[in-house]
Amino acid sequence: QVQPVESGGGLVQPGGSLRLSCTSPRDIFSADTVGWHRQAPGSRRELVASVTKSGNTYYQDIAEGRFTVSRDRVMNTVYLQMNSLKPEDKAVYYCNTDFGWRQTYWGQGTQVIVSS
Repeated sequence: QVQPVESGGGLVQPGGSLRLSCTSPRDIFSADTVGWHRQAPGSRRELVASVTKSGNTYYQDIAEGRFTVSRDRVMNTVYLQMNSLKPEDKAVYYCNTDFGWRQTYWGQGTQVIVSS
């Protein structure tokens, strides 16, 4: 079992917040990149945000200013803090861990629903 595990999804009202968590059976700080992706019904999976081994973060325009990626070494977890959520943020959110050549793993996803 080397796949990461996501948690923290759920139902939230527009304007609300959620924090998603991604844990791994491996040292998540040794991953070259940990990415958060999402896939809405009928749409392609898209990158939302990511963090590199050195701690550099990257955000797609859809996440810029609203989402924040962070890491916790003690918990061996990467978080995606999502604020000011919109109905269009509804999707299954996936964590992807990349440890190098042929060592890229996907979690099962966690559902986020933004609705009043």
